[in-house]
Amino acid sequence: MSKRESIARYSLIIKKLRRCPSSFQEISDYLALESELQEYNFNVSKRTFQRDLEDIRSLFSIDIQYDFSQKVYRVEYDEQSEVSERMLEAFDTFNALNMSDRLSNYIHFEKRRPQGTEHLYGLLHAVKNRLQISFSYHKFWEDTITRRTTEPYALKEFKNRWYVLAKDLKDNHIKSFALDRLSSLEITKKKFLLHKDFNANEHFKYCFGIISPNEQAPQEIILSFTPFQGKYIKTLPLHESQVILKDDEDELRIQLKLYITHDFFMELLSFGEDVQVLQPESLMQDLKSTFKRALNQYD
Repeated sequence: MSKRESIARYSLIIKKLRRCPSSFQEISDYLALESELQEYNFNVSKRTFQRDLEDIRSLFSIDIQYDFSQKVYRVEYDEQSEVSERMLEAFDTFNALNMSDRLSNYIHFEKRRPQGTEHLYGLLHAVKNRLQISFSYHKFWEDTITRRTTEPYALKEFKNRWYVLAKDLKDNHIKSFALDRLSSLEITKKKFLLHKDFNANEHFKYCFGIISPNEQAPQEIILSFTPFQGKYIKTLPLHESQVILKDDEDELRIQLKLYITHDFFMELLSFGEDVQVLQPESLMQDLKSTFKRALNQYD
């Protein structure tokens, strides 16, 4: 049995038990069905299944135990649910990519440039060990490439692009650098001290996207969406601070607590007539001015 089949089977077992606790027979039937659908052999004996549970615990930090009273297996402990979920998603994508030759008429992948993920492992090593890094960086809005020396604090993903949050030693400002604009990465042996009060999650807590806050405090924002657009906003919230104030046949009204950055402003523009800003007044006026300038281009 190939490693790919084994990891795919782990993924199926996790998904099955996350949905509901199940007996070994129910899991076995599920794996048999998936074997037919995916043209792999996921069938296992009970002994192999027990080894699978140990591998799942080791690889994904997910503990699956047998409930003797209910006679079912259930997920008892999921230490890093977000991390394990992304690992499983990545493997699903990997499988789809590998199947694309024989399913080229059925799968259409988005055409885009590489995301700079070849730097992820090295950057994560530098972040964990607090090592200074240097790299060449090419901004979208500049023609020249500059050399940067930074102290990397964290990695962040936003809209399918990866960024490294780092202090630029040229001006000591904390900035986000897109990995796909970064080249000639060098991980130095020079250590740095991370400020004890810095926390990446707190730094981005009230941010939409990767632009650092440019205001003293986040603002309370109230948005009104059309009912149709509101369905998407409910299933994929704009931000973790999102609170629904009103949800009926006329509108979805939400409240957010955010810094109003360029990232967030561009997101609002993308909704066009399907969103109305109710608060704050300054954001309403900025959007009005932008739409007026856009309209003037067609006069």
